[in-house]
Amino acid sequence: MMNFIKQTLASIIGTLAGLFLFATAGVSSIVILLITLASVESEPTIKDKSVLVFDLSTEIQDKEPLVNVGDLLSDRDRSVLTLNQVIKNIEKASKDDRIKAIFLDGSNANSGSGYASFAEIRQALIEFKESGKKIIAYDVTVSEQEYYLTSLADTLIVNPMGVMELNGIGTEPLFLTGALDKYGIGVQVIRVGDYKAAVEPFIRTDLSEENRQQLESLLGNIWNNYLQEIGESRQIKANNLQEIADSKGILDPKEAQNFNLIDQVNYRDQAISLLKDITNNKEEESLSQVSFNNYTNIAVTGVTDNSSSNKIAVVYLEGSIVDGVGTREQIGGTRFANILRKIRDDEQIKAVVMRINSPGGSATGSDIILREIQLIQETKPVIISMGNVAASGGYWIATGGEHIFAQPNTITGSIGVFGVLLNIQEIANNNGITWDSVKTAKFADLGTATRPKTEQELAIYQSSVNQVYDLFLEKVARSRNLSKAKVANIAQGRVWSGEMAKKIGLVDSFGGLNAAIEYAAKQTELGEDWQVQEYPISRGFAELFIKRTLDEDTQLTQNTLDPLTQEFIKFQEELKVIQNFNDPRGVYSLLPFNWELR
Repeated sequence: MMNFIKQTLASIIGTLAGLFLFATAGVSSIVILLITLASVESEPTIKDKSVLVFDLSTEIQDKEPLVNVGDLLSDRDRSVLTLNQVIKNIEKASKDDRIKAIFLDGSNANSGSGYASFAEIRQALIEFKESGKKIIAYDVTVSEQEYYLTSLADTLIVNPMGVMELNGIGTEPLFLTGALDKYGIGVQVIRVGDYKAAVEPFIRTDLSEENRQQLESLLGNIWNNYLQEIGESRQIKANNLQEIADSKGILDPKEAQNFNLIDQVNYRDQAISLLKDITNNKEEESLSQVSFNNYTNIAVTGVTDNSSSNKIAVVYLEGSIVDGVGTREQIGGTRFANILRKIRDDEQIKAVVMRINSPGGSATGSDIILREIQLIQETKPVIISMGNVAASGGYWIATGGEHIFAQPNTITGSIGVFGVLLNIQEIANNNGITWDSVKTAKFADLGTATRPKTEQELAIYQSSVNQVYDLFLEKVARSRNLSKAKVANIAQGRVWSGEMAKKIGLVDSFGGLNAAIEYAAKQTELGEDWQVQEYPISRGFAELFIKRTLDEDTQLTQNTLDPLTQEFIKFQEELKVIQNFNDPRGVYSLLPFNWELR
């Protein structure tokens, strides 16, 4: 019997080994074949009299996304570029004699990538126009974020069946309190800061007076900046734009044209004909087009990336901050601390730019990263560049830099901390589940989720939150050269726009990532002898190969989701935030996580 079992196991193992070798050989053969094909592929080329096409459905992120098997097997079509790639492409095109115009194509656009990111792209497009070249835009459903870019086009064409949105920006926070009560999930919160609204979805069914006040101030500031910039592009007074928003909200293309918001009501082929005229293409000839994706890999005479042994490190902190390593979509305190230590020890790196696009999260994770930044700052300048949002823990990290850049519409501040204590006693008891306990000290089960916390236990947690908040105030006061009393006055968890933050001393200068990099270069006194090195270096050969092989010049149209599905997905995303609650102290510095400006 024993021999039979041994023989059977040997047979199974042999079969599995054979299958493994077969699969490995098969995959290896495919990889080798594809590598061979990739190696003989000629470099991307571009014809004279070409148009650079920017698909407005492209998702703009700070750092290049990782590629994994799940992405490849999913049915979600994504066109993703980094903000730096977009800006560099526009700058490169302004000096490329083969590029005659940029086409902003909104045929498939259905989402935005954040006003601060668009502000940097908008400035690059303005400089492109100043080079003497043209920008033509076409859109169907013109959202306000798309219009932020397309409004500066030399000619903006909208489809006759399209619509234009000009109804102001708003947010619709989601509150979970009723659902938590219904299902018997208990919530206790501890916080510091009257404006620290991240706990409100767990304890309220509507906005507090303080939260409503800060939201009205924040959105009003961003909206006023929007009206001013759009008004300058279209030569319309901001007051007139506000009147249109209050009286119309949604306009059909003819109305938009009558108000001088757009130039033409026509179809996409008419935009192509206009581009042919600009590029001096004959009507029967096809228009030579190159996408932003492909243009990234095209060399331009006289425009090259610096190659130097002197490096300026650009570290991208994008996502929620967590303690430990974290996932690829999170900012893990331990993981980024390791990255920053390597940067500090690298003698070729002369300066560091921290690009922060984060609503915050774990106070512990934030402080671990901050400490490494402070150590770098002792020997190398560290410059902060804020993206769409750098609030709470994101601002905590920013205090380590010697100079902070932000856009006027960057969301920042939110200097405050909180803790959320959940318990499942009621829902468990209602379903026949109970617990008992044995302990050697009064607070042995302090961290349990099986019952609510006592008043004495809440006092312990509140003391911890107070301590972290006081530490936050000290760090901001020391970094910004402000009195602790003044910081306490502008803190309280309140959220500010970049413009307001600069007035109260939380931000030094307006500008995007390039402005921060240029400032870092000046601080190093290296002249032109430097090169940017981006971190994390997240993509290995396999990912680079997959991206190069699978990137297409033409992106498939994204499916538009119905409103009900959009709200369901939004609800799912709200619940995902709980996965970020892993701070060992249970203390968080986090922006109200369900704000979505639209």
